[in-house]
Amino acid sequence: MAMPLDLDLLRTFVAVADSGSFSHAAARVGRSQSAISMQMQRLEQSVGKKLLVRGPRAVLPNAIGEELLVYSRRLLKLSDEAWASVTRPEEAGSVRLGVPDDYAAFLLPTVLSRFAAAHPLVTVELICEQSTSLVKTFADGKLDLAIITRGPEQAIEVLQRERLVWVASPNHVAWEIDPLPVALFEPGCVARKSVLQVLGAADRSFRCTYSSASLLGLIAVVQAGLAVAGLAQRSVPPGLRVIGENEGLPPLPEMEIGILRNPQAANSAVDRLYEFLRRDLTQQT
Repeated sequence: MAMPLDLDLLRTFVAVADSGSFSHAAARVGRSQSAISMQMQRLEQSVGKKLLVRGPRAVLPNAIGEELLVYSRRLLKLSDEAWASVTRPEEAGSVRLGVPDDYAAFLLPTVLSRFAAAHPLVTVELICEQSTSLVKTFADGKLDLAIITRGPEQAIEVLQRERLVWVASPNHVAWEIDPLPVALFEPGCVARKSVLQVLGAADRSFRCTYSSASLLGLIAVVQAGLAVAGLAQRSVPPGLRVIGENEGLPPLPEMEIGILRNPQAANSAVDRLYEFLRRDLTQQT
């Protein structure tokens, strides 16, 4: 069985590779030059291969050393992160997080579960409203963080993009009705504006049969076969079917999902949740 790599030796190895000499590495890690030399001999003995080229003016990693250097940096970074995660003080406090209810369903379950496990003393107050309402609530200072759909020319940190799709009841053919019956979110909503712009550009006649901030209400209207609607793809419930160009409907654009952070909310609990959201939502596809 292979012996585990000694992180202390790897840290010295990285210092030698970065500085180009044992003497400079010694100053970095707080050891004598002879101790650095002995550590590099131990590392080479443990892996059974030469890692460094000792020249008259510099000490440089060879090809095998360059390969190990990549892994060394990754291992040391993970070690530092692991140490920080278990030694930092437990966060406590509360965070007011705003998010549209359709985004809450597909964006938040995993990240909030992980956040609760890492920071059990932090309380998250979830406020579910449409993006237009959240922007106003955020501007009034009533939210610490807000996940919203980016509006035109809105300055916001974009974390991911979500496809907007047409949905209909699997048991009805509302898209064959003329003018097209459409269920829309409340006025001002980015998804509503996108649907109306696309229909207008396609010169497709339509009528709004339902308008509300409620996702559940909009879904109920579509399930009843009374209208079609545009929803974020990952928020489409099993009871609806995705339709599109095959049914004669123009394609809908992507929406940009971003995050707002209140600069006045200066507490560590907000910082930690903000970090979780940025990392997890950027990685989600």
